[in-house]
Amino acid sequence: MIGLTKRNLLVFFRDRTSMFFSMLAPFIVIGLYVLFLGNAYSDGFGGISSREFMDNWIMAGLLAVTTVSTSMGAFGTMVNDRSKNILKDFYSSPISRARLTGGYILSSFIISLIMTLITFILAEIYIVTNGGALLAFTAFIKVLGILVVSNFCNTAIIYFIVSLLTSESAYSTASTIIGTLIGFITGIYLPIGNLPAGVQWIVKLFPPSHAAALLRQVMMEKPMVSAFDGAPAEKLQETKEMLGVVFKFGSYEVTPVVSIAILLACGALFFLLSMYSISRKKR
Repeated sequence: MIGLTKRNLLVFFRDRTSMFFSMLAPFIVIGLYVLFLGNAYSDGFGGISSREFMDNWIMAGLLAVTTVSTSMGAFGTMVNDRSKNILKDFYSSPISRARLTGGYILSSFIISLIMTLITFILAEIYIVTNGGALLAFTAFIKVLGILVVSNFCNTAIIYFIVSLLTSESAYSTASTIIGTLIGFITGIYLPIGNLPAGVQWIVKLFPPSHAAALLRQVMMEKPMVSAFDGAPAEKLQETKEMLGVVFKFGSYEVTPVVSIAILLACGALFFLLSMYSISRKKR
């Protein structure tokens, strides 16, 4: 399995086109924010004039998007192997199908984590360049932990989706749809509070949105204190809900522990569903 994982990593990182398209969604988010949304949000959102506050908000959401888009791009190797019948060569080799599957999953997880960490570093550089503060060490460790859990969840979800696809054209279509919708569903292009009530429920039930909320809670903690210094506590809570920093179902506010549990449970569930889907194809 380790050998296959190394092979998949080399195949992916040698293909610059795959690397580019896996990062396309994050690049789009950064471009929209830098060119159009940044000043509008920081100067006019709820009377708040803190660029650092909104920079951390958008970059936290960007990291959540990256864990999805890079996972989708990483599984392109498996789709390509299937379409070119390379998988049949593997099936005829002494490698068991369990190890073969594990190699694809592990390599995709590693690729997604590496690309997300690169995005995280670039995001911090952008924030500091704009006059913001670098994350404290403890906050940095928390972000790393959230990214690992988020990548585990999204790798399992994307693996399930890819296991249902039978051609490169279907994979390309799915990648386009996911890349287009992910920014809206995670509440990046529009704050969740500006969405219709029904759509807000979809966002709150979408696992990557919980990763975005967790990242926002960590990355926005200090900028939020500065931005709302002297403001009523009600105003702070209202803004948290508006921006998707916290999720509420009625009067219940989702805690970080619950969000992490949702990500882990969804990851385990979709991994089992993927195994079932693949086992059916073997029959």
